[in-house]
Amino acid sequence: MFDFDGTIADTHDTFVEIVNRLAKNFGYQPVNEEDLARLKNLSSQEIIKQSQVSPVKIPFLLYRVKRELNKQIDCLKPFHGWHLCLATLKERGYRLGIITSNTKENVTIFLGNNQLLNLFDFICSGTPLFGKHKIIDRLIRQNKFCPDEMIYVGDETRDITAAQKSRVQVVAVAWGFNSPQILTQFNPDHLIHHPLELLDILDRAG
Repeated sequence: MFDFDGTIADTHDTFVEIVNRLAKNFGYQPVNEEDLARLKNLSSQEIIKQSQVSPVKIPFLLYRVKRELNKQIDCLKPFHGWHLCLATLKERGYRLGIITSNTKENVTIFLGNNQLLNLFDFICSGTPLFGKHKIIDRLIRQNKFCPDEMIYVGDETRDITAAQKSRVQVVAVAWGFNSPQILTQFNPDHLIHHPLELLDILDRAG
């Protein structure tokens, strides 16, 4: 199971541009490079606490971000190495899925544009910011999956926390929103710096 934004899709710069463009509408200051460097070393919950956006406005902000992202989805690309990694996993018989707070439309368009759509068995979209573990638990129940045979791959501390709550192995990626330093503090089972390292982890697991 994979997170989407920042894990498979390189949405970082587009996301920042959209967030800064919406700053005036939602009453917060645009972020600069110094701000981003600081935020990368905070947990997902700390970022929400320190944001200047009212908790009431956050769902509306996220809705606007996803809608604006849809307008630029055709320009987005996956991080280098995912094509080969995902195709290899599929050839080996793994079932692949995406769990994301982004919209299914955005994810489907992106995967189709980048010749990845046929590799995935399911897309679970629109999950709450801190509710991914509930989606994972539901997938386990509905499909009678064995948690010991599942891996969740994500780029944020909330992805690690969600997988740990569901007792699923978690692989954190070093190229996404959160820095390797803060990700390590949340004790993922593995931290990788390139998609193909995921294949090495599975090879070692037998």
